[in-house]
Amino acid sequence: MNREQKRMMQKQGQVGADGTAAPRRTSPQDVQRRRSQRTRPRQFFREIREEMRQVSWPTRPEVINYTTIVFFVLVFMTSLIFGLGYGFSKFVTFLFTK
Repeated sequence: MNREQKRMMQKQGQVGADGTAAPRRTSPQDVQRRRSQRTRPRQFFREIREEMRQVSWPTRPEVINYTTIVFFVLVFMTSLIFGLGYGFSKFVTFLFTK
């Protein structure tokens, strides 16, 4: 652990001044503080909606283009794997039948 990490952990109360682990104590004030920091469900969903408005959504033509590309790559890879598997199986059976 370097000095910077040690200082950060001391600020957070995870490590004492001498570098040993600080004892964990849960006081009623800590519990009350954590409960007061909780977000209500209504506020949570409001914040989600605000964040979703900031997302850069693709346009309809982009979605169609990406979907087409994915579909063709999927068909190509499936047929390639099937073809290789079929070819290798025929080759192995040819080797062992002679």
